[in-house]
Order: sequence, then C-alpha cells, then structure tokens
Amino acid sequence: MNYIFGKRMNSIMHGGDYNPEQWLDRPDILAKDIEYMKEAGVNEATLGVFAWSMYEPREGEFHFEWLKQIMDNLYENGIYTILATPSGARPIWLDNTYPEVMRVDNMGNRNRHGIRHNHCLSSPIMREKISLLDQKLVEEVGNHPGLIMWHISNEFGGECYCDLCKRGFQQYLRKRYDGDINKLNHEWWATFWSARYNSFDEIEPPFKNGQTAIMGLNLDWKKFTTQNYCDYISVEIDTLRKYAKKEVPITTNFMKRFWDIDYRTLAKKIDVISWDSYPFFHNDQESFADTMLESGFDHAMMRGLKKDKPFMLMESAPGKVNWSPYNKLKRPGVHKQFALQTIACGSDTVQYFQWRKSRGAAEQHHGAVMDHLGTTDTRIFKEVAETGNVLKKIAEVEGSIPQNKVAIVFEWENWWAFEDAGGFSWHTKKYDTTCMEYWKALAALGVDADVISANDISNEYKVVIAPMLYSVTEAIADKMKRFVENGGTLLGTYIMGYVNENCLCYEGGFPGAGLSELFGLISEEIDTLYPSDRNGIRFVSGNEDTVLTVKEYAEILRVHDAEVLGVYTDDFYAKQPAFTVKSTGKGKAYYQAARCEDQALIDLLEVVLSSTDITCTRLAKGIEKHTRYTDDFAYTFYLNNSDENAIFEVVDGENLLSGEEVKGSVEIGPKECIVIKQWKES
Repeated sequence: MNYIFGKRMNSIMHGGDYNPEQWLDRPDILAKDIEYMKEAGVNEATLGVFAWSMYEPREGEFHFEWLKQIMDNLYENGIYTILATPSGARPIWLDNTYPEVMRVDNMGNRNRHGIRHNHCLSSPIMREKISLLDQKLVEEVGNHPGLIMWHISNEFGGECYCDLCKRGFQQYLRKRYDGDINKLNHEWWATFWSARYNSFDEIEPPFKNGQTAIMGLNLDWKKFTTQNYCDYISVEIDTLRKYAKKEVPITTNFMKRFWDIDYRTLAKKIDVISWDSYPFFHNDQESFADTMLESGFDHAMMRGLKKDKPFMLMESAPGKVNWSPYNKLKRPGVHKQFALQTIACGSDTVQYFQWRKSRGAAEQHHGAVMDHLGTTDTRIFKEVAETGNVLKKIAEVEGSIPQNKVAIVFEWENWWAFEDAGGFSWHTKKYDTTCMEYWKALAALGVDADVISANDISNEYKVVIAPMLYSVTEAIADKMKRFVENGGTLLGTYIMGYVNENCLCYEGGFPGAGLSELFGLISEEIDTLYPSDRNGIRFVSGNEDTVLTVKEYAEILRVHDAEVLGVYTDDFYAKQPAFTVKSTGKGKAYYQAARCEDQALIDLLEVVLSSTDITCTRLAKGIEKHTRYTDDFAYTFYLNNSDENAIFEVVDGENLLSGEEVKGSVEIGPKECIVIKQWKES
C-alpha cells in the first residue's frame, strides 16, 4: 500500500501549519479561519508545532481543552489534523529550572533560553519532560477521528558539545572501534601531529578551539550526532506508540540538502518522508526554469529516502519568506506550477507555512495564506484557492509512485568527508550541487532519475551514476561490481574512492577498494583548476568533432584495460585519457575523469545512455517531464517553465486538468502544466 496515511484519502492533502493558540482570544478569527480554509480547498491543518507553553504553562500544569476544541471544529468541517509534538521550542520554565537541557556550543559555552532548536539531545531531563507531555497529548487527543499523523518536533538541526554529549560520543566510539583504542588510532591516523589517544575517555568532540585536524574524528562526530538524533526521536516515537490507541503514521519535517544530519539514517525512524521547500524563485543567478529544476532535484532526493511510497511537502511559502537575503514574492502563476511539480515528483501533499500570519515576533512578515489584511480577495489567497481546485482534479494520482530506471548516488557521509578534505579547492567542491547537475542533465534528455544511497544500488536500475564518491567502503565497491556484472551500467567520476569510511586513504591508487579493477584504470594525479582555466575532452571515434568543456577538476589517468572514449585537448596531459569504459560480465563501467560544463555533461550522458535501452529525448530549455504509476495507469506531468509556448508530442490519453482527450501533440503556455492519464504499458 503506497498511501502515506495508511489509507486512500481520495484527495491530495492541501493545508499547512496553523497556530490557533495565537488567536484564542479572537473566536471571530478562529471561526473565519474554518470558513476561509474551506473556500481555499484546505483539507488539513498541522497543529501544535510550537505550543508547549500553551499546553504546559507551568511545570506539571496541563491544558488541552483548546486543542480538542480546535480539532473538533476542523474535523466537523472536513479538515484533518497532523499533530506535532512541541519539542522544537521549550517553555522558559524548563530552561530556568533545568539549565542542563540547553545546548553547549562548539566553544564550550552554554546557550541561554531563546529562539528554538536549542535543546541537548542527550539530556535525560529533556527526554523525561517531553515524554510526559507526549503521553498527555496521546491520552487527550490520540484517538481523535480527525488525527491522521504525528509530526515529531520541527526541522531538527544543530549540535551540542556538553559533557553528556561528549560521554555519549566516547561510548559511540568504543562500540564503533570494538573497544580497541589502537584500532581507532590507526583508522584516524592519529600519529600525525602527535594526536594519539591512550583511552576513549581522552577523546573530545571537535571543538572549534580544539582538535579539528583529524578527518576521522570530524567525520565520526557527524555520524554520532546523527545517531544522537535517532536516539532522541526514538524516545518521542516510542512514547506515542506506547500510549496510542489509534495507529497513525509518524513523520518529522526535513530540510533542503541539510548538512547537519544524515537524513538517510534518520529516515529509518519515521513512517513517511516530509520536507520543507522554499526555492529562491526570481533570483539574479538563474532562470525560473533552473530554479524549478533545482526544486525537482530536491524532491527526488527526499523521495529517494523512502522510494516505495509518496512523500509529503510539509511546508512551502504561498508568497514570500522572511529569512532570505532578498524576500521576493512569487510571481503570478508560479505557486500553482510549483505545486504541480511537487505532485509530479512524487508528493501526495501541498502544505504551507503558514495559514495565518503572526501579528508579532520573528515571523510576522513571513508569507501565509491569510495576510494581515484578513480577507480572501488577495492575490495570494486566490492562487492558493486555485491550487486547491487543481489538486482536486488530479486526486486520483494519490498513492502512485515514479518507477525510474536511472539513479544518482548521494551520500551524506561522503559529503561530510569530502568537504573536510584538503588538497582540492574550498570553493569548487560543490558535491551536492554536482549531483544536482547530473540530475538536471538527465532531465534535459527527458530522463527522470531517483537520488539514492549507494546501499540501494541494485539491478532494478539500468543506469547508476556515482558523482565524486570520495569515500567508498569495500562493501559498496563490491555492490558496484555485482551491479555491473549483472548487466547494469555504472558511471563513476573524478574524485572517486580516495578514502574509506574513516577518511583513511586507500593504497595502490584511486579509486580504491577494488574499483580500479572495475574501471580498468587508476587516477595518478588530480589537477585543481582556477576559475579562468579550461580544458576539453575530445571523443576519439564516432564524433571526433565534439569537444566537451572541462572546468575545475581533471584527473590524469593510467589506463590498464579500459577502452578510451575521450582524451584531453590541452595542457601537459593533452591526448591522455579522460573518458573510458570497461565491460565486465553483462554490464559496463564508464569513468569520467573531469568535471564538465552543463551542455558538455548532457552530451557525455547521452553517450552513456546510448549503450542502454533508456530512451533519450532532448527537451527544450524550461521543459520538465515526470511520470507516476499505479498498477493500471501512468500519469505523466508535462511542465512548461519557459517564457514561450511549448508543444509536446504525447500518445493518446486524458488530460486530468481539463477532462479532455488528448491525441498527438498538445500546446502548453508559459508556466502551465498538463497531466496525462494513460493505461500503463504491460
């Protein structure tokens, strides 16, 4: 079953964060909110995200009457509730009474009460107090007929360096290195700069004013912090499940390519992936179409965390945000197009932060469905209502999922390891955006791709691309070999397999862990180019006139038994191999030794895909195509994000947005979309 709420809702969820506790003295506004939600096609409200001080204004004094009344009123009007646990921001009495719940920063200073996301994940007091409150919430409203999901805290992030976390880190390391300090010293290469440890009790986190020169230490601290988040969220989840009489799914909202936490690990703790998307539309750096493609990649990344079911867009801005360097409005038509792209990429919800603007404090000017004007004749409200109507037209898409045959590998641990590595450029590493560039290049070829963990490499995919996989374990290397042997096509790139999972360099040449045999080469040197430097890759047969522009990184290869497909055009390594392929078993392993500019990357990927049965259809700039499937139907979304009309050649089907039959080609205007329903090919 693919439905995110455990059952078919017969609708795309449309709603968002609602903070009625800010308006309890205004029953007139609360009544209007219900009326206006129905007018906007809203069928869900997320409650209680920051309501701890209203639930428990003083320690042990609980008040849930207002919450039950709000949930009753919503449900009576056809609006479901996603209920958050309020651990994202603590009441002041908690910090004043138990200061140990506040974090210590990377200089060793204890934080003061304020803002949010400021609690120590290891604190027994914090865990005890939130568990009690969660228990009370379940007992009071956990069986409410309108409750469809629990939402743990809000946008987890940050680190704590207190003594509790330090001891937890030491215990984590004892377990990871089998209680053998010499094993840790070896993997961290701790003889460097006389950094050897005699016991695990000597180890501190990487304080800013302390030990930061050991890459293994820095990486293990990031891994521990993720594990600490997992331990913490388990406390809240276990409490909800222990006391709940009604079983509903549990989520927590993630953020765009978030550095602090390995979301793949944390995702295992929750039932459904939800995330908060705030693209910087209409900026000076890129076109609207490019911003939309970046948004599509981010959706794909989130979808890849649990790719067997739809994900949720938990937050988005119907207008502007209040925290960007430039808080620009979404232009007319953009919100609906963004919402349709979200559904096209695999979401079953479109939700907002927030329903009604706060009158005061930090987010008083953050975009919302209801402005301070308080009426429904605003442009923003009308666009939200129009989006609600569109979502009703495509309700049958709910529960369907993409079934892509191409995947891109993205790993948080690799990201952390590579960003910490010297010997390259601190300005051009760009691991996350490099992965995105491969996704965008595939999209330009009409190929939708998943974003997966290396652990998810399997022959359900025909092509897997692993950009800049600097850190590779022997187990992952073996998985890649089996993938190719069984008929898969693998593309590896420059800066692959330099270190193991502890940031210890492989011996015998890169890529290590046996990957040099898979690709039939080693990388002997890597050239880090200045922004003004350029090189090229010229194909050696078939299309010798094509030169791929190279920038930023270029490896010098020593080829053993791979076929050379392209060579460098310039510098002292001109005419040396730059693009290769080696057949192994039933499959092929390609190696790209240099970073290519956008169009060059499209040309290179077209060569790789041409050796498979993946169909490439070059799309015009600004055009996107995504497909979701059920057992019987395919739903293909064609989005025109350009400023010109676009014509699509489609097979016969039904346009869900118009209800009309489509035969042959169809024309779409700027910032418009069609959704074509077809019988799924057997």
